[in-house]
Amino acid sequence: MLVALAGGVGAARLLSGLVQVVDPASITAVVNTGDDTVLHGLHISPDIDTVTYTLAGLDNRETGWGIAGETWTVMGALAELGGETWFSLGDRDLATHCYRTQRLSEGATLAQVTAELAVARGVTTRLLPMTDDPVHTRLTPAGGRGEVVPEIDFQDYFVRRHHDVAVSAIRFAGATDSTPAPGVLDAIAEADMVIGCPSNPLVSIAPILAVPGIAAAVAARRDDVVAVSPIVAGSALKGPADRLLVELGHESSVVGVARLYAPWAGTLVIDESDAELAGKVEAEGLTCVVAPTIMATPALAAGLAETVLIARG
Repeated sequence: MLVALAGGVGAARLLSGLVQVVDPASITAVVNTGDDTVLHGLHISPDIDTVTYTLAGLDNRETGWGIAGETWTVMGALAELGGETWFSLGDRDLATHCYRTQRLSEGATLAQVTAELAVARGVTTRLLPMTDDPVHTRLTPAGGRGEVVPEIDFQDYFVRRHHDVAVSAIRFAGATDSTPAPGVLDAIAEADMVIGCPSNPLVSIAPILAVPGIAAAVAARRDDVVAVSPIVAGSALKGPADRLLVELGHESSVVGVARLYAPWAGTLVIDESDAELAGKVEAEGLTCVVAPTIMATPALAAGLAETVLIARG
């Protein structure tokens, strides 16, 4: 059995490769929910939905989010009414959020709803939210000297502001009071290997590890943990991971990723373009594997999945 720590697009792509080379039902994905938000009264779980849509073959590969062939009737009508449309929700995507919100209001847990939606979409991989409890990633924009700047919600930062503001701090509100979703700790303990997907280290992987008990459970399996660097040649392929690393005092490189991951990952897979840094990665205490990591096609995703599986030895 495999366990994957999963954020959004990068994780979804790697999972889409894994299901090509192993039985999809043998994979458990523990998915970040720090990005979850409520809009229009609906509970939205962006990372869970990105993973679900991708594994169901519904994902929009051009945008990296949402459903391919989506329609926008509701958003168009909402715009005409002067409503909030900065966070675009397609019609089919809205159906997902309506279902999730209804079931949560009926007393179902987020884990139960996530499993129901996976089954409805024909996904046999086990998808678990990191927790059933509310955890919210909050970011503090950088201000001037002595200026007090209020925190903002992750989606405000990422979507409304197009992650175009410098950040001075990240906090996972509610994390200390949360507990892992049922099955998370058992899956990690029983897994043949744990995979750290190529997701943003600070706002996708870190929230998962902030849930009490998960970091310790993963660290206890360190020799069986293989992570994939989301930083390639010093940059993020998508999103603000590179800028966030620098803004928060880390190095935007595979070496910087290695320093962050060394407490819980035994092996780091880095891209061929960073081959000259392999020695520095290993100096941080990790085994380093150099391979193509850019998953531009399903075949390349499958190739990276095979590399990850072999990397553990």
